[in-house]
Amino acid sequence: MYIATQEMLEDFVLRSASSKILAIDTEFMREKSYYAHLCLIQIASDTEVAVIDPFSIRKLSALGPLLENRAIVKLFHAGKQDLEILYRETGVLPKPIFDTQIAAALLGHTQQIGYAALVQAECEVRLSKIESFTDWSRRPLSESQISYAEEDVTYLPTIYEKMRAKLIEKGRLKWLDDDFDELLAQTSYEEDPYDRFKHLKRANQLSRKQLAAAREFAAWRELEAQRRDLPRKWIVADEQIIEVCKREARNTSELYMVRGLKERLDHKEAQDIIARMVAAFDSEPETWPDLDRGKKNEPNVDVEVELMSALARLRSKQYGVAFQTLVPHDELSQLARGYRKNISIIAGWRRNLVGKELLKLLNGELSLCLEKGELKVTEIPRSSEEGNH
Repeated sequence: MYIATQEMLEDFVLRSASSKILAIDTEFMREKSYYAHLCLIQIASDTEVAVIDPFSIRKLSALGPLLENRAIVKLFHAGKQDLEILYRETGVLPKPIFDTQIAAALLGHTQQIGYAALVQAECEVRLSKIESFTDWSRRPLSESQISYAEEDVTYLPTIYEKMRAKLIEKGRLKWLDDDFDELLAQTSYEEDPYDRFKHLKRANQLSRKQLAAAREFAAWRELEAQRRDLPRKWIVADEQIIEVCKREARNTSELYMVRGLKERLDHKEAQDIIARMVAAFDSEPETWPDLDRGKKNEPNVDVEVELMSALARLRSKQYGVAFQTLVPHDELSQLARGYRKNISIIAGWRRNLVGKELLKLLNGELSLCLEKGELKVTEIPRSSEEGNH
């Protein structure tokens, strides 16, 4: 069903209020804008599939009661961007949710399996890719486009039911709670512009004093990109911000010495940026930010990480959990360096699967060896003398 009026949308909301699940997907364009421009919303209820045209709807907030209905499970595949768009357009984050891409990683699939690959694996259906790069902002939409959009939610309920049954059988359904809670955290969709400097490429090359200026410049760029609704790199590139801060520019002439900025920033904008940077340079050192880049005197832990990786890969294969899901990026090196707070490997379900063993390995209580080409894990018995201490 193609929904192109407010009345049709409100009728759909009423009809779907008793549904047990809602499979949701969006189509959007973002190549030339800061914000994602919503072009289509697809929703499959228990009884129908709706393709909603946001260009023709006055108030998408009418979807709010459905999205907030806790009796209805909202299904997504790789739903981070869908949730961001829905939150911006409706003011609501759907609850509860189930993300099939996240769940797939606990059932032996690769960590970031695509929707088409999952449909083929779980439903034995090969989806058409003919509209993969279609322009969803053009109207009218063709029948082929609408059919393609419908397929993005048609198979989600079947996949969900199959996955849910497998997760219950393996005792893993509750493992997903923390991941889904993290997806629904409002802070994920309301980033402070003054935190943007942390994501600048090569920011680790700056001193704390220079980082203070980068924080101001990056925040200015973020707010300007939002105001103009343009990609931030179209305003000023990361590399240009870094170079200006390296020079510790204190006037517009020094700022314009960085290639390309004269063409990108008019005099008033350059003056505004310089005023912010100078204030940052002259601020008290204790107010200057820092990056979590590790201490210079921290030991090299390559050997420890390699051993832990071998053990984690063994358990990943054994339990049918994607390696990157079992062992989140960079956590092995943090663990090897002695960090124990905010390390997900040694908390929750990961702790039981591999976390306890990794700690034992670091403490010299486990050994790894090859036996007939297979990795063998052996617990090292503590001596009686050690046990008496």
